[in-house]
Amino acid sequence: MEKYKNCQSCSMPLAKDEIGGGTERDGTKSVMFCSHCYIDGEFTLPNITVDEMKEIVKGKIVEFGMPKFIAGLFTRNIPKLKRWKN
Repeated sequence: MEKYKNCQSCSMPLAKDEIGGGTERDGTKSVMFCSHCYIDGEFTLPNITVDEMKEIVKGKIVEFGMPKFIAGLFTRNIPKLKRWKN
């Protein structure tokens, strides 16, 4: 199974996840998703759209003191992540 550096839902670096990543139903760590997006084998926000996710992530990045244009750069590739590819 492929190992990812970033959450395939929100793009957060998995190494920065404070609890080490999301979890599958059996309790194992997810190799694709962070703990903010994925717990017990389910998305924490199952009905969110990709545009809503981009806005949430932009808001968090700005909360951490980054300028809005940097937040825009960090979120531009979210639609290319595995969760959002159909």
